[in-house]
Amino acid sequence: MTIEGTHVRRWSTDAVAPAQRLDYWSGAICEAFLQMDCSSRDAALFEGRLTSVAVNALSFNQVIARTQDVYRTPAAIARGGAHPFYLIAQQASGWHMRQHGHTVHLRAGDAVLVDSARAYELHFPDSLSVMSIQLPRDWVGRWLAQADSAVPRVAARDCGWGQALSALCLQFAREPLLAEGYPPALLSDQLGAMLAAALEPAQSSNESSSFGLAQRARQVLRERLGQSGLVADIVAQALDVSPRTLHRAFATEQTTFASTLRRLRLERARELLVQPRLAALAVGEVGRRCGFADPSHFVREFRQAFGMTPARWRKHAELR
Repeated sequence: MTIEGTHVRRWSTDAVAPAQRLDYWSGAICEAFLQMDCSSRDAALFEGRLTSVAVNALSFNQVIARTQDVYRTPAAIARGGAHPFYLIAQQASGWHMRQHGHTVHLRAGDAVLVDSARAYELHFPDSLSVMSIQLPRDWVGRWLAQADSAVPRVAARDCGWGQALSALCLQFAREPLLAEGYPPALLSDQLGAMLAAALEPAQSSNESSSFGLAQRARQVLRERLGQSGLVADIVAQALDVSPRTLHRAFATEQTTFASTLRRLRLERARELLVQPRLAALAVGEVGRRCGFADPSHFVREFRQAFGMTPARWRKHAELR
């Protein structure tokens, strides 16, 4: 299934002769990302594949290739462009980057937010399996209070919300086409909330008020579960708070708006499936009443959460 607003592009060095592969690759990363230079000590044996999945304003880019060094130069920056941010996580091994005089050493799984408006160097000493998520500047500004930073900002794979952000990035690193299966607005909310929670954690002094806000938000969600296209902005408006404040309230409880909405919808669906008065209702209609616009998406989500399809869950209930 392809969600409206997604677009997939692919590049592979298999398309050209070995002697031309590094040049082809340099052109591919410039086309997929922005103007950069690339070199590799394995130039004669170079191989690389790049899959880019655009979901509205975001772009999820899986890069699988041999060792390489990538440079974003002041000259390339001066040539103009939108200068997005990139959230980068390497699945296979450690690597390092240099920006604004700072060298950052990253482990496999660590995620780093890189500002393409500043010159940088990315050094991958081993073969790489990377997820690089392109984030528009205005989008980052909506989620981070301190979007502009002279140094790269790291979300450690084993620290706080960095664990969840790392897991999400590595999930897409393994299978970037998963981004097609998410409702775009919820995917944006999920990623943004995790990014904000990992890089700008909420202060503990606000935990009590955050808990109350999260409770009120869950009540609004329960009342509107059947509403297709329900996103954080709508709930925040109903509660007269900013979307950022709402997301921070959920982060204080170690969850996100999107995860909470998904859980509540699935719990409601599970309840409806076993009600005798709704026995004749099609499974897809049950999903629709709980906010799942696409029946196949509902079935996948239900199976992942409960270990069986909605139809099988209903059958088991009838036999009890």
